[in-house]
Order: sequence, then structure tokens, then C-alpha cells
Amino acid sequence: MNVVAHGSNAPLANHWMPFTANRQFHEQPRLISRAEGVYYFTPQGDKLLDGSSGLYCIPLGHGRPEIRDAVYRQMETLDYAPPFQYGVPVAFELATQIAALTPPGLNRILFTNSGSEAVDTALKVALQYHRARGEGARQRFIGRERGYHGVGFGGWSVGGMVNNRKSFGVGLPGVAHLRHTHIKENVFQMGEGEHGADLADDLERFVQLHGADTIAACIVEPVAGSTGILVPPKGYLQRLRDICTKHGILLIFDEVITGFGRTGQAFAAQTFGVTPDLITMAKAINNASIPMAAVAVREDIQQTILDAAPENAVEFYHGYTYSAHPAAVAAALATLKIYREEDSFARVRALSPGFLEQIAACKSLPDVVDTRGHGLLGAVQVAPKGNPGERGFGILRRAFERGLVLRAAGESIVLAPPFASTPEQISEMVEIMRRVIAES
Repeated sequence: MNVVAHGSNAPLANHWMPFTANRQFHEQPRLISRAEGVYYFTPQGDKLLDGSSGLYCIPLGHGRPEIRDAVYRQMETLDYAPPFQYGVPVAFELATQIAALTPPGLNRILFTNSGSEAVDTALKVALQYHRARGEGARQRFIGRERGYHGVGFGGWSVGGMVNNRKSFGVGLPGVAHLRHTHIKENVFQMGEGEHGADLADDLERFVQLHGADTIAACIVEPVAGSTGILVPPKGYLQRLRDICTKHGILLIFDEVITGFGRTGQAFAAQTFGVTPDLITMAKAINNASIPMAAVAVREDIQQTILDAAPENAVEFYHGYTYSAHPAAVAAALATLKIYREEDSFARVRALSPGFLEQIAACKSLPDVVDTRGHGLLGAVQVAPKGNPGERGFGILRRAFERGLVLRAAGESIVLAPPFASTPEQISEMVEIMRRVIAES
């Protein structure tokens, strides 16, 4: 199927699109006007498989009436109430339900509106926690090369994707970065690689260099998503956990992509059997119906901050106008209900082996230099041609023309099918991707 893009520059010029080659888009727009199930539709009616679950955020498929109706009912009852010093009953209900999904102890839920906000919130929680316990010198953060933690000043400072950093100055002071885990010994490895757990020892080196008493937190994605699906080596996350525990450093898992089932469990922390001190979450929290995110915080961390403040005083001077927006909360409650009733996380576990096998089979294609994945996250990396990212961007455009929406992270071509996909639809996604890679 060929998708023909129509339109002129004039109707498109006023919208400055994020993370987009705007000039190229104006020349060849990729417009999506409708969605249903696991499909998008262009204004001309052409059908596109959603091979990236929106932006990893619509695992249940598009147009779920249960979510739409829940939002409508909530808007009829209460459209908005101020989140500072006032509470909405459904927000407390949602926090309780999320706390039932998170690892034991991470049962204090602070709502935000995006993954970027969740990350900045988690960093601020870490700073105030250490100050409250008399260790205010702990102001340094440790991120990781090729990590992505959103676009707030905190998030891009701890992130390690070069293009997200190089135009915006030095960022937060005192940030250091672990080496990434994408090493040649683990190429063409689906799931966790056998090599590289010792890369976690970079954190021990930073402790020796800077002093543990200056480090507030270490933040990593359990599976690095936006950089092209980097799965941790066996033992790596546990090693980070052990070093953080040894030196009193908080460990933050950024689960904006992996949260709510993408790896087959509610959170990747459970998949890998490693419990952090804070978890950031967003995308799949309410099937992307209305912007929403959250931070799960260890109970004693919150209690330390509360106990350090005078009675009747605001303990944490942080929040957002739309924190726990009633409509977003209603969408999240409806989403969690569907996860339970459809046993969505078990469905991921059932679909993953076949999906990953098909991703691994792309090794036979010309110029493929790596395949990797975990759960319903898969990536095929091709050798570069031309400028960095040029080949990957070309594959993204050709896939759209052939009826598939996917992600390109440099030369890594990423599929993240909705949980609602059938095995046949997943096979069709992979086959279209294979064809456009071979043609590139």
C-alpha cells in the first residue's frame, strides 16, 4: 500500500513540531487524522499499523470506549479542582491502585503530567530527602550515556543522548554519566546479555572520585528506550542497587516507557527483580488519553520529608496546576481496570517470544549490525549511510508510505506493538519493517 501525502506548506507553517525535521515535514507531511484499534488513518483514508503504540503509550489500542466514557462521566461531575491544599477523591483511589502494582514499599504516589515532569520531580524528592536527613551536601546526580529522561533541565542534564544536550548549555552542575551498556559482546542478543554487569562499577568510581556524601541519586532506565532499546546485561541492575545501598545513594528507575506491562510485568523493576527507591512512570498510565505521569516514592522517603517540616507547613514545595487532573485520573482508573480484566501483562508475556524471534530473524538482512529486545520492545540496528540518522529517518518515511508507523533512533529501527495486537498483526508489522530495511 502506498500512502500519498498531500498539503502545502502554508497550513503547516505555524505549528513548530517537537523532535521533528520540520523543513522536511513541510515538503512531505505525514498526517494522521484518525485511529481505531491498532490502526491509524491518514486524512485520505489510508490505513497504517501502529507499530509503536503511539509513542509507547497506547498499549490497549486506540479508541477504547471504556476510557472515553469514564472521562465523559468525570467531566460531567467535576472538570477541575485545585490540587494545592484540596483533594479529589478519585485521585486517592488511583494512587492506591498504582501502589498495589509497584514493588513493595514504593507506595507514595505523586502525580505529574509528563515523563519529563516526573523525572524532575524525582530528582527534587531526592535532594529534599537528603537535606531533611541532614545530608544536604548530596546534590550530585549520576545518569548514564545514551539515557533519556525527558526534556526538563533536570532530565536532559542526567540524560546522555548527545543531540538532546548539545544545544542547551551545561545543564545542572555536578552531573556525571555511567557508560552505556550497548557493547559488542552482546550484539544479536535478545533479552539480557551475558557481558557488561561490571559497567555498573562506574558508580563506585564516581563515589571514589567525588565522595558518596555528595551524590544524591543515580537514575537509569531499566531498558533504555529512546536510544534504541538497550537491554541491561545480566546482573547489571542488581549491581547498581548494591552500590547505591552501600553508599546511601537513591536509585531511580525511569519507567516512563517500561511501566505498566511493556516487559511483561507491571514494572520492569519486577521483571528484573531489582527494587529502586523511586520509579517514574507516564505513557501507559492511562493509555495516553490525557497527559498524565507519576512518581512512586518509597514510603520512608516521604515520611522523612514530612517529619522534617513544621506542623501545618507545606512539606514539599513542588507540584503542577494539572497534577492529578480529574479527567486524566478517570482515564487512568479505566485503563487499570482494563489491564486487570484483560490480563494485559500476561498477554505481553504470551506475545513476546514470537515477536522477539521475528526481530532476531532480521539478522539475516543486509547491513543489519544488531538485533535486540525484551518484552514487546524490539530494535533492528542497520549500518549507517550518509549523515548520522539519515538512513534510519529514510526507513521511517518509507515505512509510513507502506502502511506502518514505527520509531527510528538514529540507525536503530524500533517496534513496540500494542498489547492489543494479534500475532498476525505483529507479523505484518515486522514484515513491512523487513522490506523497508532491505530496500534502504
